[in-house]
Amino acid sequence: MKHLLSVADLTAESATELLDEAERFEQALLGREVKKLPTLRGRTIMTVFFENSTRTRVSFEVAGKWMSADVINVSASSSSVSKGESLRDTAMTLRAAGADALIVRHPASGAAHQIAQWTADQGSSDGPAVINAGDGTHEHPTQALLDALTVRQRLGSIAGRRVAIVGDILHSRVARSNAILLAKLGAEVVLIAPPTLLPVGVTGWPVRVSHDIDAELPGLDAVLMLRVQAERMNGGFFPSAREYSITYGLSQRRLDLLPEHAVVLHPGPMLRGMEIASSVADSPKTAVLQQVTNGVHVRMAVLFRLLVGSDGGAS
Repeated sequence: MKHLLSVADLTAESATELLDEAERFEQALLGREVKKLPTLRGRTIMTVFFENSTRTRVSFEVAGKWMSADVINVSASSSSVSKGESLRDTAMTLRAAGADALIVRHPASGAAHQIAQWTADQGSSDGPAVINAGDGTHEHPTQALLDALTVRQRLGSIAGRRVAIVGDILHSRVARSNAILLAKLGAEVVLIAPPTLLPVGVTGWPVRVSHDIDAELPGLDAVLMLRVQAERMNGGFFPSAREYSITYGLSQRRLDLLPEHAVVLHPGPMLRGMEIASSVADSPKTAVLQQVTNGVHVRMAVLFRLLVGSDGGAS
């Protein structure tokens, strides 16, 4: 595997191998006073973010540094992009500067795919590995992997579990990647959202669609709450924030409808009081911080797989 641009790049077997590798890295780091592995010594990783991010960017940076790679941060506001440089010229500049991996977040769907094409040498395997850290409303494959790992750790398995993804499906790259990956790993996926926040073509996804969160909660093993992405909205998708919260927000009352073993996830940032109540966000059922921790280990596994291969592993 040269790049990770979409969960479509993964089979159920290769995705499971990445989850297993992430847990091996977690175990390899346990008890170390200095969290350093020599795995990527001498490699140069560049994070190229054209949108704001905390969790994804930090976890990729930590992952690279814990594996002894040289990690360089590139942001649109401090790069030549702010002077009008094209995305292609920026990508080719970073390639020429010696990047072994480019971790790309961009507001345009397909940007990571395009960068992978631009920076590849025709007819050879040279050129940096490209990891899609979120492209527009398209995909976010490493988020889906860390969510799958969290579900597996909390519930013991993914296959046969019923997982709901609730909220702004239309604008969410996390929803698309999770729906495809979790279904690929054997889960039953339910999308719960108002009709206005469902994308065209959702009937072709490997999911079931519902508009009634209260009816679905008692039969769920996991629920992934999504932030309403107001910054991507032009027009009214629901009457008001209050009505959205009443109809689709995960309140304490709704948390109590979930089975005892169920887990609540959120990719962040959380809008407390909108899609999730503060009491729910801080509940033991909620695995938000576990997701962040798993994000580091999953991204270590992805970087290792792309830059080193399947041999060796954490040590």
